[in-house]
Amino acid sequence: MRGPLLIIFGLALGFVSLDIHAETPSVEVRTAMATQQPVSSILTVYGRVRPDPDAVITVSLPHAGLITRVAARLGQRVARGDVLLEVSTAPAAYMEYLQARSTVDYAQRELERQEQMLMTQLATRSQVDAARKALADARSSLQAIEARGANKTAQTLPAPTDGIVTALNVSQGDRVQADTAAVAIANGGRLVAILGVEPEELAGLHTGTPVSIHSVFATDYQADSQLSDIHAMIDPQTGLVDALAPIPQDNVNHLVIGSYLSADLVLNQHTGIVIPRSAVLRDDHGSYVFRVSDNRASRVAVETGTEHDDWIEISRGLKAGESVVISGNYELTDGMAVRKAK
Repeated sequence: MRGPLLIIFGLALGFVSLDIHAETPSVEVRTAMATQQPVSSILTVYGRVRPDPDAVITVSLPHAGLITRVAARLGQRVARGDVLLEVSTAPAAYMEYLQARSTVDYAQRELERQEQMLMTQLATRSQVDAARKALADARSSLQAIEARGANKTAQTLPAPTDGIVTALNVSQGDRVQADTAAVAIANGGRLVAILGVEPEELAGLHTGTPVSIHSVFATDYQADSQLSDIHAMIDPQTGLVDALAPIPQDNVNHLVIGSYLSADLVLNQHTGIVIPRSAVLRDDHGSYVFRVSDNRASRVAVETGTEHDDWIEISRGLKAGESVVISGNYELTDGMAVRKAK
């Protein structure tokens, strides 16, 4: 009975051995195809919303005086005609008006006198012309003074346009001189992003560089624009160079002046081979991927280029249309069989 038992046990072992060698080891993976598409480097910078410098109107005081009331506030939205300031005319400015009016009266009487003397041949035609010119000059001076409002003891300064008060340089009780810049009003529909760029990054920028603008605090805000101007000096406060990008008018209502922004500047646009970032592995020999062909994975050394979000550019090693492993690649060795995950 001992002999037959050994034979049966041996046959059983042979059956098990045959079944083990019949199965080929494989790894379940997920794959993606290398695609050819536009690629660009992204430079992320930060900045703030400012009014467009070309859309800011400065309201200046037409004559010397005393600020008796400040009706506007910094950051306030004003409409055309709204009162900004009330100014009491300085005594010297009002005296100038009185003197100009007196000069007109005198020139008028002198012209009449010269005309009467001409009729009696006691004056010449040139004397009458000189008196007429003196009257015209005196009237012009008076009109200029009246246009400045110096003929009034008090005056209100209205807003010349709709906008936002971005500068307020006077306070109630201030004594100011003529032509003092008192209030600045910015067009609320024309805003720009002033972005700070490191000086060494300027070589890749130019007017027209595409910009994707994002609000730091309103994460769902995004607007597309282009650089309109790049300054040629370093801001002494930030140590950066200012680059300006206009905010599209259909997006300005979502931002307020002074808001913090981040912006992605699109550089070095070209066409390249792109794969998911998870497909690329690295070791002491460099970067590599596993390419799949006929259900087998082969290790391929690659050179990478631009990286952005969840994709990476392959500058050498792959062709468009080739399949690469993006999940399960850490378990693979060169030549290993693979099966795609369902």
